[in-house]
Formats: sequence, C-alpha cells, structure tokens
Amino acid sequence: MFPGICPRVTSCGAFWILSAVVLAVSVIDVKAYSCHEVRTAFQLRQVGPLHRVPETPGTDVDLLVCKHHGLSCCTRKMEESYQFAVRRETLHNIHSYSYELEHLISGHSDAFQDMFQYLLSFSQGHLSSLLEGTYSPLSRHALPHVNQLFSSLSLYLRGANVSVETTVHHFFNNLFPLVYMRLINPGIESSMMAGSDMNDCLRMIRQDVNPFGPHPAIMAQELAGAMAVGRQLGLALEEGLEVMNATEHVSLSKECVKGLVKMVYCSHCRGLTLIKPCVGYCLNVMRGCLASVSELDQPWRRYTSLLEQLTHAMAGHHSLELALLGVRGHVNEALLYAQLHGPLITATVDKVCGLSTGKPTTPEVTTSTVTSLTPLPSVAPSHPLPEQWLGQLAHLRSSSPLKPSKNNKHSLRTLSREFLMYLQRYKSFFAALPEMLCEGENVVDDSTCWSGDGVVESYTGRVVGNGLHAQRQNPEVKVRTPNPTLAEVKERLESFNQETQETFPKLGQLDPWEELGSGETEEGSTTECDDEDGCQASGDGPEKTSHTKVFTEGKPIERQPEGGSPVGNPAKPPSVRVIGGSSSASWPKPWSLVLFLAALCLQWTLF
Repeated sequence: MFPGICPRVTSCGAFWILSAVVLAVSVIDVKAYSCHEVRTAFQLRQVGPLHRVPETPGTDVDLLVCKHHGLSCCTRKMEESYQFAVRRETLHNIHSYSYELEHLISGHSDAFQDMFQYLLSFSQGHLSSLLEGTYSPLSRHALPHVNQLFSSLSLYLRGANVSVETTVHHFFNNLFPLVYMRLINPGIESSMMAGSDMNDCLRMIRQDVNPFGPHPAIMAQELAGAMAVGRQLGLALEEGLEVMNATEHVSLSKECVKGLVKMVYCSHCRGLTLIKPCVGYCLNVMRGCLASVSELDQPWRRYTSLLEQLTHAMAGHHSLELALLGVRGHVNEALLYAQLHGPLITATVDKVCGLSTGKPTTPEVTTSTVTSLTPLPSVAPSHPLPEQWLGQLAHLRSSSPLKPSKNNKHSLRTLSREFLMYLQRYKSFFAALPEMLCEGENVVDDSTCWSGDGVVESYTGRVVGNGLHAQRQNPEVKVRTPNPTLAEVKERLESFNQETQETFPKLGQLDPWEELGSGETEEGSTTECDDEDGCQASGDGPEKTSHTKVFTEGKPIERQPEGGSPVGNPAKPPSVRVIGGSSSASWPKPWSLVLFLAALCLQWTLF
C-alpha cells in the first residue's frame, strides 16, 4: 500500500515545489525591473507630471526616440516631457556659461560711459572755472554755451548722430558776440543799438573773420579724433551685447532636441538613471546642436581683437583724457588771440556788420566779401602792442590744468587694463561652448558610459569638429539648414567689424602699452606726476607741453607746444606768442645786458 502511495506523493511534492520556484522567480523579476528609480529621477529633475511614469516596465510601440528591444519604463507622453525638459536644461546651461561674458560686456559698457561722463564733467568744470575767474565779464552769458557744448559731446560718446566739429564751431560761433562786445570792445552795448541781428551777424561771420585763430580747428580735430575711438568702443560693446542676447535665445531644432533626449534621458527608460554620456558622443550632439552658434567663432575673434585695439587707442596714450583736459587751454588761447587782435577784428567786423554806427548790414556774408577785407595777421601784428597790455595778458597762459587726485586709481587706463584682462578668456567662446557643455558632471570618460544605444566601454563613433560644414559627417545630429537668426547676427557682426576697420585703418599699428612712457609699472608711474594722473607735461613752466599723439581715424596727429598747428592740418595762422608768457620771454635783452655790465663796473670801481 505504501509503495503505491509514495510515488504519487513524491510527484505531487515536486509539482508544488516547481510552482513555488516559478512564482518566486516571477516576483523577483518584477521587483528587479521596477520603475521606482526612474520615477524618482523624473520627479527630482521636474521633467513633468509623475503620473506619466509607470510603476513597472512594459512595452510601448509608440516610442519615437528611445526605441529598443525589451521592456521600457518610458511612454510616448514621457518622451514629450523629456523633450521639453532637455530643451529647457540645455538653454539654461548655455545661459549660465554666457552670463559671465554678457555681464563683462554690459558692466564695462556702463563703466566706460560713467568714466566718459566723469571726464566730460571734469573738463566742463575746468573750463567754467577759467571763464569765471579770468573772463568774468562774459562768464555768466557764456556758461549756457559751455553746457550745450559738453551736452552735445556727451550725446556723441553715447552713440548719437552728432558731429564733434560742428559742435565745437557752433560753440565758438556763439562765443564770438560775447567776446566782441565784452572783451574786445567792453561797453559797446551801451553806446550802440544792440539786437539779435547784430549777434546773428557776428555768429555768421565768425569762421570767415577767424577771430580765434587756429585754436577752434585744432580743438575740434583733437576732440573728434580722440572721442571717435571712445564712441566706437561704446558702439562695439553694444554690438557685443546684441550678439549675446541672440545666442541666449537661440532655438534648438527638432533633430537637436531628439539627439539631446537620446543622450540624456533614453538611458532612464532602461532604468539606468546614473549612467553618463561618453565624451565624444556628447561633443557630437552639442556640436550638431550649436553648429550655427559655432559659425560666430571667426567674426567673434575679429571682434574681440578690434575691442582690444580700440581700447588701446583710447586709453594707451591717454588721448581721450588729454583731449578733454585740453579744452580749457584751447579756449583760453582762442580768447587771448581775440584780445591781441582786437583792433583788426573790430575794423573787419565794422566793415561787414556796421556795428559801430548802429546800422547793421545784412548778415548774409560770403567768404569772398570778408577775405577781400584786411585779413588778420598770421604772426605778430605790424604795430607792436603796448608792453603793459602784453604783460597783463601774459599771466593767462600760465594757468596750468587741473589733474585728478593721485588717490583715484579708477582711471580710464586702469579700467581698460581690467577689461582687456577679462576679455582674453572669451576670445574663443563660441568655439569652446560645446566643450564647456560637455565638461564636469555631464559626461564621463571612464570604462563605461552611455553611447545613445547602450552602455559601452568607449565611444567608437567619429567625433566631428565645429561649424556647419563639419556636421555633414555627424553621426548623431543631422543639421539640415543654418539658423536664420544666427546667420543674420553673423552677417551683422562681420559688417560691424568691416566698418570699424575701414573707419580706423591703423588701429593695429599702435604701440603696446608696455612700450609707452618711461618708468611706468603695472601699479603706476614711479614719478610724482605721471601719465596716470592725467598730467600734460612734466616740466616747471606751462610752455613745456608734451607732444601728445592724438589718434584720428587712422591718421595720428601731434599736438605741438605753443598752440601750433598740428601736422597734417591745413595751413592756418599760428597763435601769437605773448611776450612774457613763454620761456623765451625770460631771456635778457641787449639793453638789460648793458645795464648789468654797467652795474658790475660801478661795483668794481667802488670797491
């Protein structure tokens, strides 16, 4: 009996044991392929609604990007969320890398404009103090014209369509009636019929009569040359900001987004939430996505080179600072010139405007009418002026220009050095952007990494270079057409570079800062009065003015001492040398030498 029962019991036990094993294996298999880690990563990275992630893997034939044979924790809805998330994350990463460069450009653009306004304000106060202290009869009426002059110069440096030459000549046109009636002929207003017609006549004939000598033209040329570089630098920084704004808001193509999803999130579908892409694989995807951005590399390198050259031209020789500080000296020389030639100016104006008779003629004066009259002398007048008068005017030349405090290290040159130091890091920004996005925690270069299709020991695909042309061989992202927005940005940047080079053809020929000056170090000059302080000369007398080169659209000119005409200027009458106002006036004359010898002889006789 027992032997018959035992075989049945044995076979029955084996059946239940086998069933238990199959059930245990099924439970373990389901637990091993749970989508719990995928749900966690989906939630932490804020990809989308959590209910889109299944609890357990399955098969979804609707997958478009993350297709593979076997079970998957992804669905079609998850792919849509992945596409939205990867687009957001990539643009955020691009912005995080470009933010520092954008901040560098915008911050220094504001800093340069603030420095320009400081220099303008300093020069304006410098000129106003001269008029109030030395030319008080006309200062109250001249100050509004001074304000207008520097307001126009400020607009020019900010990029407005303003002509520096026209602004300077307009200032001297408005200054001439005041000089004529309050300095050359004080009290003439009370003895004649004054009116707007007389002032208009004086303004219109100012450039023909030339009462201020060559000084308005010299001042206009120096300001135009130095300020043109500063203005172009401001415009260049604005152009750079436009380029950065365009790249930050670049749109990613559908092919790019699919490649990014495959690189970043398709591994999650298999439960591999911690695996990182291979370096070469990441470079191919990013270079394909940023192919149009990389096309900006060459024009951007040229642009940063022009920024360096503009900064050198503006601050290397202190051209802008010296030109603005020189406004006071040019106006002072112009007023002296008018006072010294007062009688001839009066005679010329009287013939044209008839101011002395109170019957002004029509202010429509032609050049031939004025030039047919007695011209102003180009050198000293034929009839010598009284020595006493010359002596009273001589002290006006000795007013030395103010200079910024030595404690103020925030000079234009210091600001420029700081800007150029930071700029060096970003010359190859657009070419290096794909590499920057594939650095650090985003990729791994270990023994195992994600290749887009599975886990491999190393990426075996061909790694392509930057630019649209190189993407023809890209195995990961197909680039069909260039981005039209970035193509327009590239064209505009190339056009700006070309216009800048044509406007300033000799930018690259300026001397490096290290070769400028003598005894200058990175911390400043070793002398007490150095170029960093804005000094114009390092001598005792006001006539020891340094020969300062001023850059003017590809043609450097040289500001000569004694207020002479710059090299390359049209021939104009030089300023009159005031006796007693220069170093040459201190040399002994023959009669004084005779008196000195006589005194020595008398002393020898007495002793």
